[in-house]
Amino acid sequence: MLTAYADFPYLTAILLSCVIGLLMILFIPEERQTAIKWVSAVCSGITLILSTYLFFAYDKGRGGLQFAEKLSWEPSLGITYFNAADGFSLPMLLLTGIVFFTAVLTMWELEYRVKEFFALTFLLVAGVFGLFMSFDLFFIFIWYDVSLFPMYLLIAVWGSTRKEYGAMKLTLYLLAGSALILPGMIYLFVQSGLNTFNLVELMQPGLFTPFQQKFAFLLFYIGFGILAGVWPFHTWSPVGHVAAPTGVSMIHAGVLMKIGAFGILRIGMFLCPQGWQYWAQLMALLAAVGIVYGALVGLKQTDLKFVIGYSSVSHMGIVGLGLATVTVDGLNGAVFQMFAHGVMTALLFSSVGYIYDRTHTRMIGELGGLSRIMPVASGYFIIAALTGIGVPFLASFWGELLVFISSFRVYPVRGAMAVAALVISALFMLRVVQKAFYGPRNEKFAQLSDITPVLGIPRIILVAVIVIFGIYPSLMFDMIDTASIPFVNGLP
Repeated sequence: MLTAYADFPYLTAILLSCVIGLLMILFIPEERQTAIKWVSAVCSGITLILSTYLFFAYDKGRGGLQFAEKLSWEPSLGITYFNAADGFSLPMLLLTGIVFFTAVLTMWELEYRVKEFFALTFLLVAGVFGLFMSFDLFFIFIWYDVSLFPMYLLIAVWGSTRKEYGAMKLTLYLLAGSALILPGMIYLFVQSGLNTFNLVELMQPGLFTPFQQKFAFLLFYIGFGILAGVWPFHTWSPVGHVAAPTGVSMIHAGVLMKIGAFGILRIGMFLCPQGWQYWAQLMALLAAVGIVYGALVGLKQTDLKFVIGYSSVSHMGIVGLGLATVTVDGLNGAVFQMFAHGVMTALLFSSVGYIYDRTHTRMIGELGGLSRIMPVASGYFIIAALTGIGVPFLASFWGELLVFISSFRVYPVRGAMAVAALVISALFMLRVVQKAFYGPRNEKFAQLSDITPVLGIPRIILVAVIVIFGIYPSLMFDMIDTASIPFVNGLP
């Protein structure tokens, strides 16, 4: 894995944008809410600009790790501040920049404890960015925990619908995952005998025995899989989605769940390839069950956020199924699906948030005829719903297509289960659209105003991303290929 070092520390600049934004927010008086929001928008916008630049500046012909930054942190323990980007992490950095910026804009109307809300959001996203760019196990674990702890307060203080219960359940589940990840990292650190947490150095072929890889991979799969919504460890996720405020739901479903899948990929599969291949059958089974389960339970939901929550469980199952195929197509589809699902769910939650703020209800049966009352706001939700059911030339279609093709080749029965569940998923999304947006109009909402162009900016950005990568999927696939092809070809 060749490493190209950066002439300018772009990755650290992304982290510093979050840290500086956080510090500026802390020093602005509480009553200056508009200034806090503008600082949040500017600093989150800088992260989006930098992540977009890195995505398009990456040299696909060279491949490997690029924009690398390395600084010895604690030599006695082999801890290094080592950041880099490759074809797997750059889509996730771009996704985080998009969701972060649009979530900040979506929460522009927030009036309650604005300072604390945006400060905690910047802390959370700093952890997400850090995890996606780090190549040192110690720092990966630190960034993982940094990304989790703010969630409790963000949900418990600003949430709704059993918010204390949702916040506590989410925190306990994810800390349980953390309790498996850390022993796995320490185990590999000790067994390697290299006295280093450097991920690249620990990837040496034959460094770990097959048993060590099987054991460590299982720890990482369950530990990170809890955050990825892997069935049956998913139950915190829909509850957390529903309880969280709109912007936090966008970040939660858009990027936090991707940390789980990315952790399985970056740590479990990179360090324990034989363990990955050994447990692949189990991964495929749990993924297929999760896909079917999420679709069937989502079909019975009456709350818009619960519909999206169980839809996320089903869609993240598609990611898991792609990872389990141990093929280039499966990996490409899984990473593409992670990106597409992140943007799609951000748009879904952003749209629902606007509707809920006006109608004060998320119950599908109470929201009839919204397309005639709020045609623009309804249109954003409908586009996201169509993306979720895999309509061609919208982003999700391509990830799902590759995953299903590769799963049919490797696991025909589980692939068939996944495709059948996709039909059910399409059914419940179309049911929601029909009842909430095209059913009989609820006259109670007849005088509500539609979304303004200014408030529509974050939704327009998300729609544009869905359409661009839906029409030009090669923008993403060419990037992922630079990492997936050499990785799969180098498997033992």
